[in-house]
Amino acid sequence: MNKEFIQAIEDLEKERQISKEVLIEAIESALVSAYKKNYGTSQNVRVDIDRENGDIAVLMRMDVVEEIEDELTQISVEEAREIDYRYEAGDIIEYQVTPRDFGRIAAQTAKQVVVQRIREAERGMIFDNYITRQGEIVTGTVQRISGDTIFVNLGKTEGILSANEQVPGEKYKMNDRLKVFIMDVKKTTKGPQVFLSRSHPGLVKRLFELEVPEIEDGTVEIKGIAREAGSRTKLAVYTEFEDVDPVGACVGTRGSRVQAIVDELHGEKIDIITWSEDPEQLIASVLSPAKVEAVIVSPDGEKSATVVVPDYQLSLAIGKEGQNVRLAAKVSGWKIDIKSHTQYEAMAEAFEYEETDADEEVDFVEVE
Repeated sequence: MNKEFIQAIEDLEKERQISKEVLIEAIESALVSAYKKNYGTSQNVRVDIDRENGDIAVLMRMDVVEEIEDELTQISVEEAREIDYRYEAGDIIEYQVTPRDFGRIAAQTAKQVVVQRIREAERGMIFDNYITRQGEIVTGTVQRISGDTIFVNLGKTEGILSANEQVPGEKYKMNDRLKVFIMDVKKTTKGPQVFLSRSHPGLVKRLFELEVPEIEDGTVEIKGIAREAGSRTKLAVYTEFEDVDPVGACVGTRGSRVQAIVDELHGEKIDIITWSEDPEQLIASVLSPAKVEAVIVSPDGEKSATVVVPDYQLSLAIGKEGQNVRLAAKVSGWKIDIKSHTQYEAMAEAFEYEETDADEEVDFVEVE
């Protein structure tokens, strides 16, 4: 070891952000094992590397004791005082036992430790970096495709976009640039793994935060979001400021803001509605673009409601394969049962008829 070695360690600290002290301590620990292995000893030794010039010393450590129980690690008070009269029981004596050819072993060991520590430190930094970014959007490049799994180059690491987290209908090619949502980060034996998503509702939410300053600064709040990736998203927004139109802020001038997000999502439809604490108003809004005649909230305290729409609006309110009402229920948090005007009138008539029959039955019993 020499000054060049110390300089190399300092360069690593600057370039890779790996602590010089941590590296040297790791090398010292590895050299202790190398010494014991190569020189067949179980003596109590430690290795000291001079932080300035790189010189290495192997130091034998002996505990000063009243009675010796282990000759390899202990020395009596009497023997210790022959070295220095000030030694007492409980002190530690150290003296150098560095072998002549230890430099070669030290250099080889140090190289192995440095390479391993660089790899570990890089993995640790990658994990620390991405674990704090869960729920955020990053931009990456499609690096390789293995079956249905897409591996995305994020710069310092590779993210995994599994088939389940891809958007139906989206096609990916090598070197495509993608905005992806960091869904999860895990430590594995192969290093940190970053799991990505293109179908998560959080992707749309984060895109709106990037595009709409009013959401970013908290003026407009996203109260609910429901998504069926590749098809449609419903977004409920709210503001406490009377002079701010939350929907207008999200749409942007001539639809510029929402269009940028639609383009990123390859044409996915986005319905933006105003959140309301009034259940009737909220439910009527989330069923957009369908027009609602009436909302009858269930009196039993459960969050369920019957919605009446014009006959010609029934299929629009329900949506293709029930998508519109399904997303409306998710974004509002209410269970929604949709009836056409004709269906509801028929139900009301039947209910009235049943009540009349019941009343007549009761009257008859009372007469008897």
